[in-house]
Amino acid sequence: MKILMLSAPFPYPPTRGGTEVRTFNLMDYLRQRHEITLVTQRQPVVTDEEIHELERYVTRLEVFPPGRGNSGGGVLGKAKRFAEFLRDGCPSYVRSYQQPHMQALIDREVATGHYDAITCEHSINEIFVRPEWRDRLNTVIDVHSSVFASCRQQLENNAAINPLRERLNLPLLERYERQHCQKFSTIVATTPEDGVQMREFSQHSQIHIIPNGVDLSLFPFRDADSIPANNHRLIFVGAMNTVANIDSAMFLAKEVFPLVRDRYPDATLSFVGTSPTPEVKALEAIEGVEVTGRVPSMVDYLHRSAACVLSMRIGYGIKNKTLEALAAGVPVVASDSGLEGLSVDGTQDGQPVPLAALRANTVPEYVAQISRVFEEADLRRSLVIHGRELIERSFTWERAGQAYEAALLGQPNR
Repeated sequence: MKILMLSAPFPYPPTRGGTEVRTFNLMDYLRQRHEITLVTQRQPVVTDEEIHELERYVTRLEVFPPGRGNSGGGVLGKAKRFAEFLRDGCPSYVRSYQQPHMQALIDREVATGHYDAITCEHSINEIFVRPEWRDRLNTVIDVHSSVFASCRQQLENNAAINPLRERLNLPLLERYERQHCQKFSTIVATTPEDGVQMREFSQHSQIHIIPNGVDLSLFPFRDADSIPANNHRLIFVGAMNTVANIDSAMFLAKEVFPLVRDRYPDATLSFVGTSPTPEVKALEAIEGVEVTGRVPSMVDYLHRSAACVLSMRIGYGIKNKTLEALAAGVPVVASDSGLEGLSVDGTQDGQPVPLAALRANTVPEYVAQISRVFEEADLRRSLVIHGRELIERSFTWERAGQAYEAALLGQPNR
């Protein structure tokens, strides 16, 4: 199969962010049996060495300068972008990736008839795909998560940074996502919840649910018996400049952690991830809180911790951070959002599910579940064993790659 793969975010190294991790690992699997032409953009942080490294993973690599960016700042710039969204139906963050020379190359490549499938690795790449291509080859979009559902969730949970703006955006995002989904013969989502949303938007497209995976070699298992009984270290992981992670950090540090410290005065909380914003950095003023920024080894920080607390209140889709903590043998305490797409408790298909993570959504629930991890050795052991088993069974990149290959080949969803 000959694949034209579009990824405006440069998908290397695969540790840069969640989008890059998924794109790289799916591409790495597909390249073993298929011919891949990757078309991408070079952001300022991308080095020449990284471009040369990425060339080893594809048949052909086409790299373009970044898109046009957003038009101006301040009130006038925001007003102009909203007016464009209202008029054209395309959000400014998507339009910012437009690149005329990149579009021209994609048009030429599709016109050759050389390719069996074209893929958009994240929904922002949909801007490069023309509706008429659906009749010529398999047009595939890997949405990662629904932008409309994410915006709606922020409003429902009172977690929107600018509620008025998001209320204005919500119907526009619904129109936008419904419209662009019509261009694709195949839509890939990471969770059943997003799959339902995509089905509503496009009745005629094949819908495939393909969760994220974990590179088990990068997240080796730590046995629960190696966790000292007096270890009261908590960790939150993720890029610390996204709306969902900033909201999680504020909630965890300001509302949950002080109550944990009341019970365990030696407790610490580390926010580990790239690009912490000033408001996240300011959390270090809270006694026991550490904000690291980028670290050489995420798994080292995970292995030092007694529990990974993923206090997500917004954000659709399966979370790489949850999968990686489970793979590394770290007890997880997480919200419904943090555990989306995972069967970690209760029942599945009428059968009991081994307890692989602890669920919490309110402040008292977080405090109670964290206390259980600190105090119950048998529970810690059970969580890490069942967590790792869940990842090995259902969430490896090989399994995800196999499912993605089937979607690109046009095979029915299983």
